[in-house]
Amino acid sequence: MEYYGVNIMWLNLQLFGFRALWSPYFLIFVVGIGVLYYLITGPLRYKFGGQDKPTVKQQFFFYGGLILLYIVKGSPVDLMTHITLTAHMIQMAIYLIVFPIFMVKGIPTWIWEKVLLKPVIRPILKVLTFPLVSIVLFNGLFSLYHIPFIFDFSKSSPIAHATIHLILLIFGFLVWFPIMSPVKEFEQIKQPLWKIFYIFGNGLLITPACVLIIFADTPLFAAYSSTGAWLQALALCVPGDVLDGLAATIKVTGPELFTSMSTLEDQQLGGIIMKIMQEIAYGVMLARIFFAWFSPEALKVDPLPSTVSND
Repeated sequence: MEYYGVNIMWLNLQLFGFRALWSPYFLIFVVGIGVLYYLITGPLRYKFGGQDKPTVKQQFFFYGGLILLYIVKGSPVDLMTHITLTAHMIQMAIYLIVFPIFMVKGIPTWIWEKVLLKPVIRPILKVLTFPLVSIVLFNGLFSLYHIPFIFDFSKSSPIAHATIHLILLIFGFLVWFPIMSPVKEFEQIKQPLWKIFYIFGNGLLITPACVLIIFADTPLFAAYSSTGAWLQALALCVPGDVLDGLAATIKVTGPELFTSMSTLEDQQLGGIIMKIMQEIAYGVMLARIFFAWFSPEALKVDPLPSTVSND
């Protein structure tokens, strides 16, 4: 039954056409970034002042990050984000939390230094990467974005949508800088224990927005519950001629055409998904920080003897 439901949903998505489903222009953009990375960090790196090529690990993170970016912003997942809040929250979790981590770890330090240590950028980043500032700004902007009238406004035009998502992404990067900045000057939290507290704080501050969405007893967002706003949101990624042809035949005001959930159930599931995915991402980071901190300390407490006594 579940497979049948997924198959029906996929067949319904085919109504929107290849361009809406696979965003070929965005794919070209992502591939172009990958080619630039290869050239700048490879055969042309000396022209940009680089010395060492990126490690295999760095290349894995960078190209893996580009794949994630295309999946959530260019594949059918992106189309689904304009149809169901559940897909939107999956997109936000990967786009704002996971993707920045991959990029921070994938881009060589010398590239970051050339960009971030510019005289104009450096003092601004010094303020924005102060832990209390970065954590409040990221979680505050995320919560503001999910206030219904702001959220619906972001779905009203391509410019509003792109601008808001770009601002959120910038602060999605900056929120990680205090604990894992590629430029050590901006890594303002050095002690592992304080890094752990910082991540816990991130998890707590994002919770109210998720809770309000999960426990609301009515649909909050017109983009998923009002026919006009829903079609306007779809226009962000569906060509106008295709959407005009479907507008007369689509009689559903939300996710019912594509899932068995009601708009309210979809909204509640979306809030739960966001919280779970955020907890998983932060949990992985906590584990990495904890074990990196614990292992050296354990060796100091109980060091292995360099020689074995014969007595």
